[in-house]
Amino acid sequence: MKGRLELAVFAAGGVTRHPLPAEGKVILGRAEETDIRIDDGSVSRRHALIHIGPPLRIEDLGSANGTTVRREKGAGGTVRLLDTRVEAGKLVEFGVGDAINLGSTILVVRKLEDEEPEVHGEGSPSSYVIRDEAMKRLYALAERVAEGPISVLLLGETGVGKEVLAETIHRKSQRASGPFLRLNCAALSESLLESELFGHEKGAFTNAVRSKPGLFETAEKGTVFLDEVGELPLGIQVKLLRVLEDRQVMRVGGLAPRPIDVRFVSATNRDLAFEVQKGTFRQDLYFRLNGIALSIPPLRERRSEIEPLARTFVARAAASIGRSPLEITREALAAMTSYDWPGNVRELRNAIERAVVLCEGVIRPEDLVLEGRVQGMASSPRNVPLTGTVPLTSMDPSLSAFSISADDATSQLRGSVVDTASLGSLREELGSLERQRMIDALEKCAGNQTAAAAMLGMPRRTFVSKLSAYNIPRPRKKG
Repeated sequence: MKGRLELAVFAAGGVTRHPLPAEGKVILGRAEETDIRIDDGSVSRRHALIHIGPPLRIEDLGSANGTTVRREKGAGGTVRLLDTRVEAGKLVEFGVGDAINLGSTILVVRKLEDEEPEVHGEGSPSSYVIRDEAMKRLYALAERVAEGPISVLLLGETGVGKEVLAETIHRKSQRASGPFLRLNCAALSESLLESELFGHEKGAFTNAVRSKPGLFETAEKGTVFLDEVGELPLGIQVKLLRVLEDRQVMRVGGLAPRPIDVRFVSATNRDLAFEVQKGTFRQDLYFRLNGIALSIPPLRERRSEIEPLARTFVARAAASIGRSPLEITREALAAMTSYDWPGNVRELRNAIERAVVLCEGVIRPEDLVLEGRVQGMASSPRNVPLTGTVPLTSMDPSLSAFSISADDATSQLRGSVVDTASLGSLREELGSLERQRMIDALEKCAGNQTAAAAMLGMPRRTFVSKLSAYNIPRPRKKG
C-alpha cells in the first residue's frame, strides 16, 4: 500500500480523521484507553480491532451492536453494495474505501498520498473555488493585508473557512518560507498550555528531564494561527498579551526571556467585543489581536460556490478511497444549493465524504443526509449562533436596530430608550430556544455530548457548561 493511511470516522455531528501506523494493530472503541476513541453511544467500550497489513483486516471484540463491512461490487456497468457481518473473534479482510459500520458509526480507511495537502496549499479547493463577488473582494484584501506585519483577526461562523484564509495570508506574506503553526485554543488544556506554548527548562518540574522549546519558538520567522481564540482562559490571555507586546517568551523555569519573530493571525466565531463587555475576554488583548478584522460570509450567502466546492470534494474523496469519479444528480445539487449549511464548508465536505462512501455509483439526495433543513424550511430562526452572543439582526427585521449586552441595565436603540422589561423577556425566549435546541441535538446524537456540540457549532466546553446552566440532565453512556 503506497502512501499514508488514515481512518475517517463518520459519527453524528461530523467527521474525525486519525492517522494509522504503517503496521500493527489499532483498537477502536468508546473507552479512554483505546487507540482511537469513538465517543458514540452505539459503539462499545472495546468494539473492534484493525489489523494493518497488507492485507487490512478487522476483528469484532464482542461488541453489543456488531461490526459490518460494506463492499462495492460492480458488474455489467452497475454498482452494488454488499454487507458482511463480522463475527466476534474472526478476521474479515477489507480494502481502502470499504465502509465499516460500528453500531451506527461509519469508518473508512482512506489513502493520503505524500504530496496530498490537507485542504490547503496552492491546489486547495478554497484557493480556486472563489465565485462569489464578496469572497473575491475579501481574498483580494487579504492579499494586501498579508504584505504587512499587522495582526489579523478572522471572523465568521464555525466551518466557514477561516483556517484556509489564514493559510492564504501566510502564503502571500514575506514569511511564506517559514512555518505555519496552527493552535486550536479550545482544545488546549490550561494546565499544559504554559509549558506547551512557552517551553520549559530542564528541571523546571517533575519529568522535565531536558529543555524543550515552546510552540511559539518553533514558529520563528513564520505565522502562528490561533483558532478559536475566544475560548482562551483568562490566565492564558494575560501571558499571550505579554508575548504580543514584548515579542518575547519566558520558558517555565527560565531566567531570561527569549525573543521571537512571529506573526499572529487569530480566528473566532464569537463576538469578542461582546465578550469584552461580559468580562470573559481582555480588552487589551482584543485590541492587540484586532489589527485588522476580516469577516468571512457563511456558505448560505455565497450559494454560487456550493456546486464547484461539492464537485471538488467529490473528486478528492473518491480518489482517496480508490473509487472511480462519481456523478452528482441534478436533484442532489438542487438539495445542496437549497440547504442552509449551518456548519458551512466543513459540513459540506463532511456530507460529501459520507455520500461518496454510501452511494451506489452516483450521488443522490438521499446519500447526503441533510435532514430536510433547506432554505425556507427551518422551523427556528436562522443564523442564531449558540456560542455566547445572539445578534438580533439575524432574528427579526423589526429588531435590526437593537444591540444587546447581557450586562446592560438600559439597552439602547441607537439614540432611543428601549423597554428593559421587553428585553428581559426576549432574553428568556432566546434562552428557552437555545435550551430546546441543545435537547434536540442530544436526542439526535443518542446522548453524545461531543457530537451534539459539533452539530450546533458550539465548543464542547461551552456546551457542557450550558448543560448545567440550563439544568439539562447529563445523558448517561450506554455500556
